[in-house]
Amino acid sequence: MKGRIHSFESLGAVDGPGLRYVIFMQGCNLKCKYCQNRDTWDIHGGEEYDVEEVFEKILRYKNYITPNGGVTISGGEPLLQSKFLIELFKKLKKENISTCIDTSGNVALTDEIKELIDLTDLFLLDIKCINDDICKDLVGVSNKRELEFARYLSDNGKKMWIRQVLVPTITDKEEDLNKLSEFIHTLNGVEKVEILKYHDLGKFKWENLKLKYPLDGYRTANEEDVKRAKEIMGLK
Repeated sequence: MKGRIHSFESLGAVDGPGLRYVIFMQGCNLKCKYCQNRDTWDIHGGEEYDVEEVFEKILRYKNYITPNGGVTISGGEPLLQSKFLIELFKKLKKENISTCIDTSGNVALTDEIKELIDLTDLFLLDIKCINDDICKDLVGVSNKRELEFARYLSDNGKKMWIRQVLVPTITDKEEDLNKLSEFIHTLNGVEKVEILKYHDLGKFKWENLKLKYPLDGYRTANEEDVKRAKEIMGLK
C-alpha cells in the first residue's frame, strides 16, 4: 500500500499533546482561501511512500515521541488516503504509539472512514465556519459533513480538539461564534478548543505557484481578536 506524502516533521510540538512525529499528506478536497499549505492540494503531487517505509521512519523517533506524544497525520486532507492510514495505524497500535489526525472531517462517513476513526486516539478537528454560507465561500464546500463528522466522533467516544481559524471580518462574527460555542457544548469528548490566529505566512506558496492569494488585503488576527472570540465563546 502506497500513499502520497508532502513532507515530514520529526518533532512537532503544536499538533497534539507532547512531541509528535508529523506527516503531511498530499491532496485536499477543500479550497481554503487562507490555506498555508497550498502546495498540498494536488492529489498527484508529493512523493509516494509505502507503509513500511513510513513506519520505519517513525520508529527511529519512538523514544522521543512516547509515551507522552505520538504521531499526527496532517495535510492536505489525511482522510483522502484512509486505506494507507489504516495500514499504518494498525502497525503503530502494535508499538503502542498514539495516533492523531488533523482534519476538516469533510468526507462521507464510509465504513473505511469509520475503521480509521476506530484506530485514531485523537482528532484535531478544524471547523471552518459554523455559518454554512460563509463556509462555502471560504473553503468551497458546505460544513454539513464536518459537523456530521464531529457528531459521529462524539457519539462514538472519540477524543477531539476543536480548532477555529479566526479571520477578521469573516469568521469572527459574534453570532457565529455563539453558534459555534453552542454546537461544541452538544459534543462529548472535546478536550480543548483552540482559536487560531489567521496569518498570511503561507502567501508565498500561492505566489510560487503563480496564483493570486485570495485573502490579499485582509488583516491578520492578533491577540485582542483571539481574546474577544474567547470571551464570546466563554473560553478561558
